[in-house]
Amino acid sequence: MYTLFLHSLVVTAFTFRLLARDGLLPSTRMAWFMVILTLPFVGSALYFLFGEVDLGHKANQQQRRIFAIIHNYAHKVIAPAGNMETLIKPRFQPAFKYTRSINGFAPRDGNRAELMADAQTARTRLIEDIDAATDTVHILYYIWLDDTTGTNTAKALIRAAKRGVTCRAMVDGLGSRAFVKSPTWKEMAEAGVQLAITLPIDRPIRTILTSRLDLRNHRKITVIDGKITYCGSQNCADPEFRVKPKYAPWVDIVLRMEGPIVAQNQMLFASDWLKENDTPIEAFQIETQPVQNGFVAQALGDGPTERLRASPQLFVTLIETARSELVITTPYFVPDPTVIEALCAAAYREVKVTLIVPKNNDSWIVAAASRSFYRKLLEAGACIYEYRDGLLHAKTLTIDGQVVFMGSSNMDIRSFDLNYENDILVQDRKITQAVCDRQNDYISCSDSVTLADVEGWSVQQRIWHNVVATMGPVL
Repeated sequence: MYTLFLHSLVVTAFTFRLLARDGLLPSTRMAWFMVILTLPFVGSALYFLFGEVDLGHKANQQQRRIFAIIHNYAHKVIAPAGNMETLIKPRFQPAFKYTRSINGFAPRDGNRAELMADAQTARTRLIEDIDAATDTVHILYYIWLDDTTGTNTAKALIRAAKRGVTCRAMVDGLGSRAFVKSPTWKEMAEAGVQLAITLPIDRPIRTILTSRLDLRNHRKITVIDGKITYCGSQNCADPEFRVKPKYAPWVDIVLRMEGPIVAQNQMLFASDWLKENDTPIEAFQIETQPVQNGFVAQALGDGPTERLRASPQLFVTLIETARSELVITTPYFVPDPTVIEALCAAAYREVKVTLIVPKNNDSWIVAAASRSFYRKLLEAGACIYEYRDGLLHAKTLTIDGQVVFMGSSNMDIRSFDLNYENDILVQDRKITQAVCDRQNDYISCSDSVTLADVEGWSVQQRIWHNVVATMGPVL
């Protein structure tokens, strides 16, 4: 009798909490309700740990305060320059306008970019730029490992700091938890590199009681002398990725960029750095000059202290601009209903929709949930490819060979709701074509998945995929 009463009390209390939360997707609300109803005590504990997407009132206030400082300081490089209506094609303007609504960063003309050939080339060029730095180097990574790539990058920062360059390096507390305890981290500090840990996990009980432990900073930002920035999917780790060698190599994509986009990435880095340090905003250079014959680009950063549902709404806006071809690469494909419906609608209106994902995913949850969407996409006319030569970690979206969106964001619920992410939106045929060519390279190393393949799955496989997808909102 007592157990039944306690069961009813727990279910009732958490049901009221679920119903009282604004902005929660019905599917997420229902998934949590089913977990709590069937496993009231375990489900309640899980909800307490992972149910709320909030860093707390103090963190939200801090976010608003820091961005107010940034916008006041960097107004000239954040605000529009010239008539954007003449620089951006009319059908792409809604995407750029929506992107601006997230952080206030306006699309800026006068940018150029170079697509790095591979992970090794990207790291070599980045270290060369650090070695040539004369003023500042700012780096933020979700994962920084104490391997060859991580050590070489750290040594470059140490060299720069010793010759008087101001170096600031920031890592996520969970993704780089081993690195911050390594001798290399200590050597960086002793050399004068300014270090910070975002979302630290050194006080897990406090974090659990006030927020949730799995809210992470997933960004990958490098800004050198306020003139060069790197943007893409690559963490500071070897492609062999020693913590998960079974799925190696990690296949990433990186752009080296110059122009006003650098200042926007600089301010995005500053927004994270100022949360952990009292550095004056004036320490971050923003005098980036446009390059001749450059293209329009725009930076954005999303996260749990930004507007709710900003990322999926942006993806839907981007998808709706496609007229002929839409190609997506993502390692983690667990879209919410609005995104999957937008993809299907694009395919039905005869846009060639192509999705490229890893064949062997390092997350069994994502692998199963992703495949639950295959039938719906294939029936709409989309093409699906599974990359077989490692873990395809590139996060790209190209539209009609004219616009590319890429960065750290996956097309999954974690990126949509839980992670701090950084991306860029570019309108330029040349750089978009370079990314399209890379996407075609991925396809050449992939297996096509057809509707007949999906129909050939066993009942047990289909049930497993759908069960995991149903529980996806709470995983």
